[in-house]
Amino acid sequence: MGRIMKVLLLDDVKGQGKKGEIVNVSDGFARNFLFPRKLAKPADNQTINEMKAKKDSEAFKKAEEKKQAIALSERLKDTVLIYKTTGGVDGRLYGSVTAKDISEKIEKELGLSVDKRKILISDNIKTVGEYTVELKLYPEISTTIKLQVIN
Repeated sequence: MGRIMKVLLLDDVKGQGKKGEIVNVSDGFARNFLFPRKLAKPADNQTINEMKAKKDSEAFKKAEEKKQAIALSERLKDTVLIYKTTGGVDGRLYGSVTAKDISEKIEKELGLSVDKRKILISDNIKTVGEYTVELKLYPEISTTIKLQVIN
């Protein structure tokens, strides 16, 4: 039976594991297939410590992003934005209010940055009225604001 060695996968390898995992493979498989194709590197103490530090760093970054999303959610909760636009007869607008417009309005009036891709509206707003707009700030963290469109 051949020798077994631990390697850190630098890319997904079918039948072995996903990128970033440390797996046991045969010595020959590692030296003849994984290493020449730069799919893995030997999992020595330094490599293992680097991976742990990288995972800790990513976990810290995600925790910070989540904390910021919660704070942003609290600041936006119960916000009412008034969007003045030009319109025609019977309350129809000449243009429409898009997620980009809402994002710019939040930044201009509240000084908060919300990516337009995080603003969920079923369709562009084309008539005057009051709308509830959901903001998906982070997985499992969302809030709603009121948008009053007037002309």
